[in-house]
Amino acid sequence: MITKETKIGFIGTGVMGKSMVKNLLQEGYSVSIYTRTKNKADDLIEQGATWKNTIAELSQQTTVIITMVGYPKDVEDVYFGKEGILENAKENSYIVDMTTSKPSLAKRIFEEGAKRGLYAIDAPVSGGDVGAKNGSLAIMAGGDKDVFKRLMPIFKVLGENIILQGEAGAGQHTKMSNQITIASNMIGVCEAIMYAKKADLDPVRVLDSITTGAAGSWSLSNLAPRMIKGDDAPGFYVKHFIKDMKIAIESAQEMGLKTPGLELSLQLYEELAQKGLEDRGTQALIKLFENESLHIS
Repeated sequence: MITKETKIGFIGTGVMGKSMVKNLLQEGYSVSIYTRTKNKADDLIEQGATWKNTIAELSQQTTVIITMVGYPKDVEDVYFGKEGILENAKENSYIVDMTTSKPSLAKRIFEEGAKRGLYAIDAPVSGGDVGAKNGSLAIMAGGDKDVFKRLMPIFKVLGENIILQGEAGAGQHTKMSNQITIASNMIGVCEAIMYAKKADLDPVRVLDSITTGAAGSWSLSNLAPRMIKGDDAPGFYVKHFIKDMKIAIESAQEMGLKTPGLELSLQLYEELAQKGLEDRGTQALIKLFENESLHIS
């Protein structure tokens, strides 16, 4: 049973992870943290989080272990190996990967965890930095129904739209559907803003009209205003979106599915990264359209 006395371990305190930890602390949970660069977690430690020097130490001293790292390779490093979660977590612990990663890797963690008496859930999220700060993330889960229910008190601190999509890996597949939707939509958002400007319209007033109609989307409401202001601070990194799109394309190909919109979006974001903007927010895509430097083949 999950209670406020349950010790939570959180690995990965980046743009989103940091806000997620803050919400757990504010709700009264005991949270231990580990991230590769300790000084980036200093403010969390000041707010009450307990620093652990290694993943192994954190895993041995907590009951619910949440991971929010960057790439599938990072997920593998965190979970597998002598110093990883699987080798060091106590029996009957819960392991929750909230990284956007490969569905096949989620299944592997679930299967290896089961062999060790661990309860694994893949639970990637959507909502960006805003959703993480507000505790309003969409959480897409895959795994055992009873385990999902037991973890619900924690999930409710982090998000609002919390759905178990199926067995292990289903959460990651759902997140891929989410990213595929966003990928093509981001192109449309950029084109719409540039069209409004070329037509000598005030793009802010245009947004006032179109965000509540059939064109409405999270990206249009939340990222388009940042595009207009020239604010490309990362709520979600370009480099991580590229990673997600590559996973989605790989998964789609395995299922024999064509994704031309996704492939075009990946091409544009890779061009953006080549211009040195991989550490900016995904809304930085507008810069390609502003500079009229698209090289679509």
